[in-house]
Amino acid sequence: MIQVTDLTKAYGETLAVDQLNFTIKPGIVTGFLGPNGAGKSTTMRMILGLDAPTSGSATVGGRPLAEHDQPLKSLGFLLEAGAVHPTRSAHDHLRALAVTNGISTARVDHVLQLVGLSEVAKRRSGGFSLGMGQRLGIAAALLGDPEVVMLDEPVNGLDPEGILWIRHLLQNLANEGRTVFVSSHLMSEMELMAEHFVIIGQGRLIQDISAPDLRAMAAGDSTTVRADRLDDLVGLMQNDGVEITSTDRSTVSVKGVTPDQIGRLARDGGIALHSLVPEQRSLEDVFMSLTADSVQYHGSAPLEMAA
Repeated sequence: MIQVTDLTKAYGETLAVDQLNFTIKPGIVTGFLGPNGAGKSTTMRMILGLDAPTSGSATVGGRPLAEHDQPLKSLGFLLEAGAVHPTRSAHDHLRALAVTNGISTARVDHVLQLVGLSEVAKRRSGGFSLGMGQRLGIAAALLGDPEVVMLDEPVNGLDPEGILWIRHLLQNLANEGRTVFVSSHLMSEMELMAEHFVIIGQGRLIQDISAPDLRAMAAGDSTTVRADRLDDLVGLMQNDGVEITSTDRSTVSVKGVTPDQIGRLARDGGIALHSLVPEQRSLEDVFMSLTADSVQYHGSAPLEMAA
């Protein structure tokens, strides 16, 4: 388990992390979300003990990671997959980590096979593609068979097969009872991967929320309806507080009536429904609305090219 309590990091007058409080529990995948500059990397570095907090604390299993006798067996992490000497092979890189951290060298071959790098284990890592480098970084994170796994942008550079693989890997780790904490900017992938979310902006906690509760926030208040005898159905739905907008000759958008109510009205009126689609925003839409006031870097629309 990861416990963050009143965690604060200041650089001069700038607060990178501002009194964060959250708990990352075992048995589920927790997503760590926030716009660029939100303080995610700084928070992860303080959990690892790479940066000292200005105040507050971050513990792993009830203690700072530095107090663990064998840290890589307590917490496996990926922050920068490229932090590998380019002349070392994948096997030698992992073997050096194993020897210096009291980990059996037999574990090296196991994690190389787990991440799909066995066939290139003797190749210099400097010639690896971005995706292969990511796999090597994940292998290093899993080398100590840790109880806690913390990964920053683990799907970066992976192809579709690799993304599906990492999704299943993280879920399997959680199913084994491990604590899994993952940061990513790919909202669509996090929606499929995580069961809980910690969302921060400008160093502050915005939401600490389960996936079902976040999906409930994504639910809209309108329903798109396609049906035979649409005019008759519209007549049945019309009432005080109901707003009906025609989309085309066979489709309307309805507010003020639930999909269940529309279905019952159609059934009682003997009207065949072709589709009944509640409005649903994506996780990306919800994330953008939650963090709208915390975005540090705003792009602008491209300038029109001169004729």
